[in-house]
Amino acid sequence: MSRVIVKSVCPLNCPDSCGIVTTVEDGQVVRTTGDPDHPITRGWLCRKGVRYLERHTSPERVLYPLRRVGPKGEGRFERISWDAALDIICERWQAIVAEYGAEAILPYGYSGTMGVVQRTAGERRFLNRLGASVLDRSICSEAGHAAMQATLGGSFGADPEEIPSSRLILVWGYNPAATNPHAVPLIQEAKQNGARVVVIDPRVTETTRFADRHVRPYPGTDGALALGIVNVLFAEGLADLDFLADRSVGWELLRDRAAEFTPERVAEIARLPAAEIRELARLYAETRPGLILTGPGLQRHTNGGQAMRCLLALPAVTGQYGLHGAGFLYNNRYLAWDPELVGHDAELRRGTPRTLSINRIGEALLSAEPPVKSLLVVNGNPAAVAQHQSKVIAGLLRDDLFTVVHEVFPTDTVRYADIVLPATMQLEQLDLHLSYWSLHLRLNLPAVAPPGEARSNLDFYQALARRMGFAEPCFRMSAEEIARELLQTPSPLLEGITWARLLAEPSVRLTMPSRPWVPFADGRFPTPSGKLELYSERLARQGLDPLPGWAPEAESAQASPSLFARYPLKLLTPKEQHFLGSSFANLPTFRQLAGEPTVELSRSDAEARGIRDGALVEVVNDRGSCTLRARVGESVRPGVAVSEVVHWQQSSPGGRNVNWTTPDYLTDLGGNSCFHTNLVEIRAVPDHRDGVAAPAEKL
Repeated sequence: MSRVIVKSVCPLNCPDSCGIVTTVEDGQVVRTTGDPDHPITRGWLCRKGVRYLERHTSPERVLYPLRRVGPKGEGRFERISWDAALDIICERWQAIVAEYGAEAILPYGYSGTMGVVQRTAGERRFLNRLGASVLDRSICSEAGHAAMQATLGGSFGADPEEIPSSRLILVWGYNPAATNPHAVPLIQEAKQNGARVVVIDPRVTETTRFADRHVRPYPGTDGALALGIVNVLFAEGLADLDFLADRSVGWELLRDRAAEFTPERVAEIARLPAAEIRELARLYAETRPGLILTGPGLQRHTNGGQAMRCLLALPAVTGQYGLHGAGFLYNNRYLAWDPELVGHDAELRRGTPRTLSINRIGEALLSAEPPVKSLLVVNGNPAAVAQHQSKVIAGLLRDDLFTVVHEVFPTDTVRYADIVLPATMQLEQLDLHLSYWSLHLRLNLPAVAPPGEARSNLDFYQALARRMGFAEPCFRMSAEEIARELLQTPSPLLEGITWARLLAEPSVRLTMPSRPWVPFADGRFPTPSGKLELYSERLARQGLDPLPGWAPEAESAQASPSLFARYPLKLLTPKEQHFLGSSFANLPTFRQLAGEPTVELSRSDAEARGIRDGALVEVVNDRGSCTLRARVGESVRPGVAVSEVVHWQQSSPGGRNVNWTTPDYLTDLGGNSCFHTNLVEIRAVPDHRDGVAAPAEKL
């Protein structure tokens, strides 16, 4: 028996980017465990990672190219060869380009893998050369990044490895115990060192269990709450005026705006006691160093960009940027790959194609001009994860839409495909991974050969390029050659990081200027003014509010009272910790752990509607409806409902998941998704348990 140990990295959309030790015996993966030598993983994996083998060896995997033989949506296919599939695709695309132009071809995908080779480089090179429409992939975190760019000059947050140095941690709109689990030991280490932890979240979560205090604002009011804290800081002489005068721009204007957000006014907006707002402001000012931790969920509201700007103002007003263990930590983006090396833009790009938002994919499929005539889905599952599903499904059902899906499993989206192609998983491909949380870079080496006829994303795009007659040398580069090329990105952060070093070390830390790394310790910010910009001239020139501010969400009692009268519950759709997006949601163990699709209600809201715990309910608004199992208790505050995502449509009651209700609005900054700006009503329906979750049909 041959036995090989391979160091891998989790490829999925999680801040941790865990190191994995893969054991291979006789060419088969038999075990995956956490890498004890990895500085972040420290030998353990999340609930998904420890069972990754079930995903890798699942009998449900797509292993061969398929062509649709039945109506769209039925999921009936016949097996064909790769050559036949590529011929069909290229013939259809050439005809589409001739009649409508290359912009009529639209890619869709997001985070099936986060590696720069398999997610980005191969795709971008091919689509550049093709001239297809560009997908603005702002579904996850771009409102926050736009806020950081306007305020700090970039997404340069605190080093998570320095969390134990904090003495006060505000975990704001964020549930790291479920979505960033390797942050939890760092937070607990800080607690052991004497830190206090305050969780600011309308819901009781896994993270609130180890908090010292839990503040529960009404969703979408985080910006107002932060401005209320700023109000108290100035009013009670707790602001660091020296820091503001020396290192910021616009603080006087922020002070004047915050004067309008008295604790009493914010108490009405956020539905919190005014005394609690004052206590939180005093605690934050008087307990140093204080660190604010937040995540993408906070900014998935129509006012989400400004909410992040308001949070970013808090360390400024208290003078806590540039202090060890203090400041702000969101999604870090210290290293930017050279775009020319990633996409060979100058060599390949044809004109300036239009850009369509991933957050309005349904609208794009139904009404874009020129029309979208072909959809290429790689690293995504829009028929489950996208907003406003009535539009998405209507678009996917178009007879004149030619849909190609490169996938691992028969997802909801596969059911609408014309051509399905088998994709590899992480243990079968080479890739390069940069964490968007920690300051580490990691190489993933393939552990086993792909099963069946599965091909990596890169191999797929290069095969398409050859069939389309694209002869540029970059389409013949191997994954290793691309990774080596990307390491030539001109950045001091890559100094000393070589291919040989990546092969030898489980995780390589970026070459930061110092360790511990404390951003802005020198008092300089990479903004136009060189200072922290509480007032942003760049935003002003764009016609946007240049100051941190708060406005009611598009769907709220204040902005849309008639809508609120019909749909008085705010529905939040945070991540189910046993899934990652829609990944894992088809696998038996993970579905069992997650349970059937549910919606959480407060006891008072349930009693007012005659809903008992465990009852089947309909969640409805003007966009659509879905059927879920009610969970009644005190984990959510009155006026709020929570349904964790993303369950597949084909395993949801009635074939619909909660994204039939979510909107396709865009945020005030960054064009981000607004899943949480979602008013609904919930009502009891007859309970027919034997029809609750129809099994997925096999291809």
